[in-house]
Amino acid sequence: MISRRDVLLGATAAGAALLTSRPGAAARRFVNPLRVPPLLEGVSQDDGKIYDLSVAAGKSEFLPGISTPTLGINGAYLGPTIRCREGDRVTMRVKNTLAEPTTLHWHGLHLPAASDGGPHQVVEPGSVWETSFAIKQRASLCWYHSHLMEQTGEQVLRGLAGLFLIEDEPSRSLGLPSDYGVDDIPLIIQDRRFGADGSFDYDLTMHDVMMGYKGSVVLVNGTADPHVVLRRQRTRLRILNGSNSRIYTLGRDDGAELVVIGSDGGLLEQPARQRRVRLSPGERIEILVDMGSDQSVRLMSYPDRVAAGGMGRGLMMGGMAGNAETFPIIELRATKLETAELSLPERLIHVPNWAAAQAARTRTFSLDMPMMGMGGMMGGAGMGGAMGINGRAMDLDRVDERVALGSIEIWQIRNTTPLAHPFHIHGVQFRTLDRDGQSPLPHERGLKDTVLVDPGSTVRVITEFSDFADPHRPYMYHCHILEHEDAGMMGQFVVV
Repeated sequence: MISRRDVLLGATAAGAALLTSRPGAAARRFVNPLRVPPLLEGVSQDDGKIYDLSVAAGKSEFLPGISTPTLGINGAYLGPTIRCREGDRVTMRVKNTLAEPTTLHWHGLHLPAASDGGPHQVVEPGSVWETSFAIKQRASLCWYHSHLMEQTGEQVLRGLAGLFLIEDEPSRSLGLPSDYGVDDIPLIIQDRRFGADGSFDYDLTMHDVMMGYKGSVVLVNGTADPHVVLRRQRTRLRILNGSNSRIYTLGRDDGAELVVIGSDGGLLEQPARQRRVRLSPGERIEILVDMGSDQSVRLMSYPDRVAAGGMGRGLMMGGMAGNAETFPIIELRATKLETAELSLPERLIHVPNWAAAQAARTRTFSLDMPMMGMGGMMGGAGMGGAMGINGRAMDLDRVDERVALGSIEIWQIRNTTPLAHPFHIHGVQFRTLDRDGQSPLPHERGLKDTVLVDPGSTVRVITEFSDFADPHRPYMYHCHILEHEDAGMMGQFVVV
């Protein structure tokens, strides 16, 4: 007889049952109330708002009666939801109380490279990094996380991540749910493995580096087996895939459509209704959920039928190129509900766009895994050089691309590998032009900063580099499978 503790902490086979649709998982009870990250709205000063963020070690209880060493920002695990408005001038003061260096990258924000928080803006132990910038973008759900060179995967896994919520008047005028934690609920989805002592298991194998780290326990906002009690007929879920590598194909277990209203860079022009939505690491979506009294619905992840196909080579990995499992993520429970306005405009906002004919040039980026398929690969963390872009692994001392200030460019991302890769560009939001010549799916037609590129596929995105020329401080572009990023699938560009 396997105890609950053994299932949660024991061998991989036992732990994997928590994710799959085997009988044990189907009977799961979502016994833990969802933790909602606290809001941090800054302290107003004459020249804007100041946000104090303290990075520290702590201990958290994810599994009953078991203490797990963690990292967090203003808490033991994860960080607060930073909230500000378009036009705000913000100052971030990041204090590092750890015994190791770290960074905090503002993922999705349009800001100067010197404020980006990437691997060049290291915060040493005992020091404070202070940076100020204006919020020059529309309402959106962004996030922040560690971006330390070759250690991003481990530090994010241990807890260095949080949400960054931007608001503006056009979005608030639509009457969408906006009462944070009540009818506007954030969901940070992560998967984790635990060692026998309750600590996070991040002892990477060759398989973990090649395929990306995958866990056997799903956490939502740091809560295992979570449920949330809904109080209103309509609820807005703001969802971040904060996992290191797992791709989720989201859907409701009652078969109802997901009503997607937003993506990485803000609201869509019109709602997109889909039964399934794929969400890769780093991507965000916003969905509306309508419920009746005494109704219970589970948000599920279903098998990823696309990512395991592509070049026809994905399946040779034994189905590991995509997510082949069915498992529940969170249970949404409704009892007596307050009535809400359930009408929804067919047009939400105008999303900026650029025509391909406006592009000054097209750059091509080939995602490479030169060690894939060979007899061996170095193991463990610090895998710099095992992977690359355009045949070169990341080098902090090399600038790969120089982009002219004010130019509009098409970036063409080619995936030559048997795995799907989410491609992220720092400092800008872009529009997805096409996938292998076909129009993007409806939920991908807003502004984005991360796009999933399937095996053997080519995705074209277009954007304008309208601000922040700096020939000395680069932005990053990289695969957002964190193990791949740490292994070298990353490059740098400057705006000049």
